[in-house]
Amino acid sequence: MNAWLYLFLAGVFEIGFTTFMRLSDGFRRWEYIVPFAICALLSFGLLTLSARTISLGIAYAVWTGMGAAGTLIVSRLYFKDQFSLMQMGFVLLIIISVIGLKYSNPPQS
Repeated sequence: MNAWLYLFLAGVFEIGFTTFMRLSDGFRRWEYIVPFAICALLSFGLLTLSARTISLGIAYAVWTGMGAAGTLIVSRLYFKDQFSLMQMGFVLLIIISVIGLKYSNPPQS
């Protein structure tokens, strides 16, 4: 499987574990702890697999950027958290940066 696909899936599971962390209410709601743990393990595992091919620094930057932007979007849409226009603009910069890191990465052998 492609390392960038591993990295993308790692980011998706990172958004999952942060969402379940919020739903767990500080790990007081047990029904969300197992999905949190599964998403966290999958996210870190897929990040590790992607870092076999992609530079660790780039992989980590993309993973955290995807997680930050994706979690903010979920928190806005699902939890109805409020963010300023400036904050949303900076999140857009994170998304642009993640895309830039993907396309500026040298081809892997």
